[in-house]
Amino acid sequence: MILPLFCFFAQPSTVDVDQALKRFTQVLAVIQSEAADPVNSEQAVYQGAIPGMLRRLDPHSIFFDPDQFQQLQQMERSERKGFGTVVSVLPGRVVILQALPGTPSAKAGLSAGDEIIAINNVPLARLDFDQLVGYLGEARQHTAKLVVRRPSNVKLLEFVIDPALVDAPSVDRAFFLQPGVGYIRITGFDPQTGRQLKQAIEKLGGDKLKGLVIDLRNNPGGVVQGALEAASYFLKPGQRILSVRGRSVESQTVEVPKDAKPYAFPLAVLLNERTASASEILSGALQDHDRATIVGTPSYGKGLVQNVFNLTGKTAVALTTAFYYTPSGRSIQKPLQSGQLEVEVAKQEFKTDSGRTVSGGGGIQPDLVVAPAEPNRLRVALENSGDITSFATDYTQKHKINDAFAPTPAILEDFQLYAAERGIQPSVGEWINERDWVMSRLQQEIFNQSLGVEKGDEVEARRDPQVKVAARSLKVGFE
Repeated sequence: MILPLFCFFAQPSTVDVDQALKRFTQVLAVIQSEAADPVNSEQAVYQGAIPGMLRRLDPHSIFFDPDQFQQLQQMERSERKGFGTVVSVLPGRVVILQALPGTPSAKAGLSAGDEIIAINNVPLARLDFDQLVGYLGEARQHTAKLVVRRPSNVKLLEFVIDPALVDAPSVDRAFFLQPGVGYIRITGFDPQTGRQLKQAIEKLGGDKLKGLVIDLRNNPGGVVQGALEAASYFLKPGQRILSVRGRSVESQTVEVPKDAKPYAFPLAVLLNERTASASEILSGALQDHDRATIVGTPSYGKGLVQNVFNLTGKTAVALTTAFYYTPSGRSIQKPLQSGQLEVEVAKQEFKTDSGRTVSGGGGIQPDLVVAPAEPNRLRVALENSGDITSFATDYTQKHKINDAFAPTPAILEDFQLYAAERGIQPSVGEWINERDWVMSRLQQEIFNQSLGVEKGDEVEARRDPQVKVAARSLKVGFE
């Protein structure tokens, strides 16, 4: 089901539009002829005039120039440019955890444990963390020259890699937390998400599952149709998924198709402050129908209906046209700034199908509020130093790893000595308190580099306090 396009703007008179356009062209002409510095007309319009006009509407309506529109289309096709590497980004350092098969990185010969020292003659050690992340994002769009330090080589290595379209599945993790209890992570919603989710569930056993945790943390949303299809796998035929309301349009509802055959196993959904849009539609519907326990922290609160209108010159505008509401009538959208789009954000209580009270006011409030693990001094020091990753690199160079590997007390002692030689010397009490965490992180990093990041993510998920609470909420004997 595809929602129709809505538009609630009053139609201005032709005279008003003509006068406004005439004034704009006059201003632009004066700027072009009289400004102290030369003015790029395309830049002035694409990056100045049009974005400025849209900001008067709301913070989410945006203009796409040709390059941005091309990126949007790639996202909709679930494609992105890149080199096909999974990396650990540390302050001033980038260590490769995995070169995905068949990608430019793998074909060039990059492998787990390689440390990227420079890209296009820019030493990465000189960049702060935010600069480094931004530079990596930009570098993968063009041919890049990499200088790499390999643990087994004395000399630095050089690679020239051309980016390619890399498949980016939105359902990127599916594994067991324990026998019969599955975990699936959805990183975004695109036209393929529903199909990928179905495949992931069937991979884990389908109807035979005892329970499932769906991780929507850091999921910014995307194509709403993907969320609607996902909801139909868990809700009963005919149940409402959402409603749409705008200022000058009739209310529209979307329901689960009559021929849907939903799964019946217990369900838990993980949210955080970066869970938005289509993710909130899915979690809100599951909560209102008492189909899932929502765990984590309150979601972002982005419940705007946005449609992309193609314009000339390979440009487009994403425009807010209405608002999304959960089945119980809660607005997903958090309050906007004064003077922008008006939305009904009632700070009132709503009822689920069973009569449970849920809060309105924007975003989805979890049934079980669970904060992520709090960092402490030792964890921060070990993560920022990169010592865990470096130790794992050395260890995997010397040992053969299988999926039954687990760090032993002897390995922990070796790591303690390794860290001490690099200036990390906490008290005995700190080591004892963080023993289980350090052992888990060592296992995760060793798996990352020897068996692949997906295997490492399994270790991380089992350590995650929010995942643990979500799994226990299924009441299927999770330890």
